[in-house]
Amino acid sequence: MAIEGKDRSQKRPIRLGMVGGGKDAFIGAVHRIAARIDGEYELVAGALSSTPAKAQDSGRALGLKEDRIYDSFLDMAKREARLKDGIEAVAIVTPNHMHYPAAREFLKRGIHVICDKPLTSTLADAKKLAKAAESSEALFFLTHNYTGYPMVRQAREMVRNGDLGSLRIVQVEYPQDWLTVEQHNKQADWRTDPARTGLGGSTGDIGTHAYNLACFVTGLSAESLAADLQSFVPGRQVDDNAHVMLRFEGGARGMLWCSQVAPGNENNLKIRVYGDKGGLEWHQEHPNHLHFTSFGEPLRILTRGGAGMLESIGPATRIPPGHPEGYLEGFANLYKDAADVIRAHQEGKSAASLVPGIVDGLAGVRFIDACVRSSARNSAWVKLDG
Repeated sequence: MAIEGKDRSQKRPIRLGMVGGGKDAFIGAVHRIAARIDGEYELVAGALSSTPAKAQDSGRALGLKEDRIYDSFLDMAKREARLKDGIEAVAIVTPNHMHYPAAREFLKRGIHVICDKPLTSTLADAKKLAKAAESSEALFFLTHNYTGYPMVRQAREMVRNGDLGSLRIVQVEYPQDWLTVEQHNKQADWRTDPARTGLGGSTGDIGTHAYNLACFVTGLSAESLAADLQSFVPGRQVDDNAHVMLRFEGGARGMLWCSQVAPGNENNLKIRVYGDKGGLEWHQEHPNHLHFTSFGEPLRILTRGGAGMLESIGPATRIPPGHPEGYLEGFANLYKDAADVIRAHQEGKSAASLVPGIVDGLAGVRFIDACVRSSARNSAWVKLDG
């Protein structure tokens, strides 16, 4: 069955800017595609690189007007805030260490921020950004894109509906293999540089995704954790593998494994949740299927768009069942949902949203910080910074 989205033909696209995401940047292109899928945004300005020549070349390649291509995000924030047709929202897709200074400048000028994860590279910056967001009239969104997958949202609703009963066990893992050996390219260089990525390597890059997914699906937050972090590749300054035990509020227990040195794993994010009535399992590499078992009954495989999908999840899926739908569409769901909230905000209204925000971002950086502190103390149990 084809599921049609809302009629948006009468709506003017939201004017969008972008910081980072220039030539050879992977995630910037993903954000631009996601923003275009539903026609909700028009990219009109950009400070696409910290290197002026590259910023200019990247802007021209995207067809931006010459006077809307900026050499710095500060110049962009100042001028766009003054323009009558200036940007209404900005996507920040830089390395982690630039998230805080860039987001701060746009928030203080009332421009909505859509920021890639993790929130910041340090807990101190995360706390400062949280205060900046709280004091701003602008909205803040964080793109933990897996929360946009239809069957992830289905799992969340099933947990809230009580289909699993009282939650007991949460297991989440996110193994990759692309950093199994030392390598030097744009993506590897900044993601293994603590000055740009922060103290967490795999914990910050993909561990935060796994932790956010566990919290999103279950509705729980961890109170304490015990982490064992490794840097298996000689000379690597940040972790490339982590095993984490979690104690959730209410008594549930969890285990999290993230690794970027696990050969045979491309992007193998998985989550399993078990309660006293049943359990569920979801695999990112097979995103249209959700495994669900009520205790004492046969396994059921629920499919995106199929008979078992909840009606409330319908707007998050676009194409008939059996046709693959995943990464880009999940990202697009976050941009679509953010657009709905932005439009409501412009009309002086509020709108519910499943898009992660500043609270989720702060929780993610607290997770990284706690992992590093625990591992430094021989995997001692530590509380997440309140």
